[in-house]
Amino acid sequence: MLRTPRSIEIILAFGGFALAWLRHRPQELPQRFKQTIERLGTTFIKLAQGLSLRMDLLPKAYRDALAELQSRVAPFPGAEAIVAIETAFGAPLDQLFARFDTQPLAAASVAQIHRAEMPDGRAVIVKVRRPGIVRQVGRDLRLLRRIVRGATWLLPGLRRQRPLALIDELGKQLFGELDLRHEAQNVRRLAAALRQQGGLHVPAVIDPLVTADVMVQEFAPGRPVSERFGTPAGEELAVSLLDAYLHQLFVVGAVHADPHPGNLFARDDGRLCLHDFGLVGSLDTLSRQALGRMLEAVIYRDAEAALASAIELGFVAGAFDRRALQRGIDTILAELQGQPLAEWSLAETLWRIAQLGAGEHFRIPRHLLVLLRALFLLESTLRALDPRFDLVGELMKRREVLQTALAAPVAGPAGPRPAGQLALRSVRDLPRLLSHWLQQAQADDGRPPIAIHHRGLERLESRLERVGNRMVLALLALGLYVGGAVLMLHSAGPWLYGVPIAAVVAFVAAAGLSLKLIAAVFRSEGL
Repeated sequence: MLRTPRSIEIILAFGGFALAWLRHRPQELPQRFKQTIERLGTTFIKLAQGLSLRMDLLPKAYRDALAELQSRVAPFPGAEAIVAIETAFGAPLDQLFARFDTQPLAAASVAQIHRAEMPDGRAVIVKVRRPGIVRQVGRDLRLLRRIVRGATWLLPGLRRQRPLALIDELGKQLFGELDLRHEAQNVRRLAAALRQQGGLHVPAVIDPLVTADVMVQEFAPGRPVSERFGTPAGEELAVSLLDAYLHQLFVVGAVHADPHPGNLFARDDGRLCLHDFGLVGSLDTLSRQALGRMLEAVIYRDAEAALASAIELGFVAGAFDRRALQRGIDTILAELQGQPLAEWSLAETLWRIAQLGAGEHFRIPRHLLVLLRALFLLESTLRALDPRFDLVGELMKRREVLQTALAAPVAGPAGPRPAGQLALRSVRDLPRLLSHWLQQAQADDGRPPIAIHHRGLERLESRLERVGNRMVLALLALGLYVGGAVLMLHSAGPWLYGVPIAAVVAFVAAAGLSLKLIAAVFRSEGL
């Protein structure tokens, strides 16, 4: 049977969505788009999951629909998994494991998992990458780029969204997830950092049994956290989950970016177990401090501090009106005052701040997109575990964690902060700001980067520009008059009514410029 070319398959799938867009109600479209992506398979599912991070590009309904995408695919034969394992480690299966289950425990679009037992008796899981997945993803990305090039040629307006750059960005992220060595590195990093968290468990990687195709991990039995939703055990797990993420955000600087219920398991000993470390966000020290100050500002409803933190995080780009943005932030924070603390969404508040002015001055740096998505998923999971979970109240109970990021004490309950604390914060930040200023100077051949901001000079600048333009017009007109007079005396023809044509052209052009100059003078209310 003839197989439909992949390019035609992609075009037909999106063409079908376009027809649905013309015929269906808008509220149905996000789910139709999700179904279209699911039909296209692994590559597009993973790309769409990455696209759900781009809150700056997609409406919330579409982001929510894409975030629901699950890679529901049939497992590949266990014999193929055995071949991949023996090829990866260069040894027969019976030398590597005392027991290996050919029937997979779970299967996804990128890899599937088999239970096994090490020769020393340790229970492990073996994650095997799907054969041919790298080649398939590469082929699909090349086809998608060609299709997008054609679409931007037909619809030039699409170029403003830089779709090819977006595909390249998502493709790079996807290839990172396909390499199981990358995931193993993430596991090692977070396992070491979270070892002190008593309520959390990260399954260890079994070294050296890690390649791009295969990764062996400790087997960590547990039950899906969805079974604990709304129960007393769920309330305890919510607290453990919050503690784990505060530690990741403000102490470690590396964040498990996919805390949805499918990746969280409750162990029999009451601990929370994290799975799937393919996507991990990173925060440098300055970003951690700025994020801490941003959360602090939102809790205390301090618009000025929130704007300063947004600038430090890199949310603000280009020239902007500081007072206007501060008023916008103040309006957002004022709307929270009438809400119970348990109903606050810190992630939603941060997103609203980033969208002020329809995004004209705000942007979301790439390294923070993963973080914002993680915060949204975290809040959703916390409130599923405990519907009455008071996120702001719990944050206030954990001042010491925020202090790690801020390097200063956090004052009492939400409300106006004492003047002494504000002064202390300013003194604390001064050495850091001075150091940054000097570093910039060093990077610029020793010249300090000084910027002078002025107000009220725009009108003067505009007037000077108009005066300059009029002077140019006057000089051109004068030159043409002089040139015409010279031509009258020395031109040999051709002639028009006894006058050289070249001189006529010069006089007509000069007259036109003169009339333009006179009109400009009258529009500006005289000389």
